[in-house]
Amino acid sequence: MFARWIRTVGCATLPLLIVPLATAQLSPKPGNPQHFQRMPDAPQFKVDAAWPQALPNQWLLGQVAGVAVDRHDTIWIVQRPLSLTPDEAGAAQQPPRSDCCYPAPSVMRFDQQGRLLQAWGGPADPQFLTSRCTPAIGCEWPTNEHGIFVDHNDNVWIAGNGGTNHQVLKFSADGTFLLQVGKAGTTGGSNATAGGLGGTPLLGQPADVEVDPMNNEVYIADGYQNKRVVVVDGQTGLYKRHWGAYGNVPNDANPGPYVGGQAPATQFRNPVHCVRIARDGLVYVCDRVNNRIQVFRKNGTYVREFFTDRATLGNGSVWDVDFSPNERWIYNPDGENNVIWVLERATGAYGDTFGRNGRYAGQFHWVHNLATDSRGNIYTAEVDTGKRLQRFVPAGRRAN
Repeated sequence: MFARWIRTVGCATLPLLIVPLATAQLSPKPGNPQHFQRMPDAPQFKVDAAWPQALPNQWLLGQVAGVAVDRHDTIWIVQRPLSLTPDEAGAAQQPPRSDCCYPAPSVMRFDQQGRLLQAWGGPADPQFLTSRCTPAIGCEWPTNEHGIFVDHNDNVWIAGNGGTNHQVLKFSADGTFLLQVGKAGTTGGSNATAGGLGGTPLLGQPADVEVDPMNNEVYIADGYQNKRVVVVDGQTGLYKRHWGAYGNVPNDANPGPYVGGQAPATQFRNPVHCVRIARDGLVYVCDRVNNRIQVFRKNGTYVREFFTDRATLGNGSVWDVDFSPNERWIYNPDGENNVIWVLERATGAYGDTFGRNGRYAGQFHWVHNLATDSRGNIYTAEVDTGKRLQRFVPAGRRAN
């Protein structure tokens, strides 16, 4: 890719361009590179710059807040149409200020070729918020979409982390509203077990959702205000159990900012950003600002923890988790350092990183969520001004 770009600028500029390009490639790891030794058999990836295909209707993506792969190997995202600036959505202004573009609906589904299959939901879907998802039927769409999961029955779950978003929503694949957990505008702290719509637990700006196909239990990373994982029934939304860091009873006291070198925090910091269930039943939780992944059994019993770059400050280094097809490897998008960590799942040991901060294909700005398909492809979602969905395919040896 670099050689092709260099040739277009003419031979006279080659001496000036080669040095910075080579330097950028030598230090892809966050922190001090000497602290990390790549595993020889760690999977490697290359960006598929042609994926996805162009959207119809002059639609444009806002911040892509979540990505998921369903049991059919199709790819779902939830994105934030309200995050587009007036110049980005110029055609939608009144009066129009430019020829393009229009905000796309919030929930979108793509096939393996990157073709758009479905799009529905949110403020950019005409009449959706006035007829299909309304408070009158118990559906309170979030002001800031955050996280998506598609369960074993093809139901679509989304969360929201806006200031008053204390709810998780469940829809059928065509966007029919099915269930809400929690209640917009009302929260009860990290030990609330009821008080939401239909007797469901009150939440506190939840970040993400995972559904266990073994028993239809829903695990919620709860999240930006609360400091817990809470489990509810997938049919009724009623409370089952919850826990904090190390399996402790959660404590909502502010622990102060993260400081590198201190002993590991006894409670999660905000946000508790993801929860994922491996096939062996272990539950992985993203404690983002504490730069760690904690592992539990399904009943909340603490198993172990491991860290990525413990020197990372700011927004932290553990933003999401998904697994390689045989679950040997964990992939962790790090939106502060803007890399993808490849970790050995059994030990948490460093395998590799790929990506870097930037705007070109294969680079990231606030890489937020990640999902893998059965072929070992990785899909990444970017927020802030990144506003992008990318695919990475195994390079050479198939990712296992």
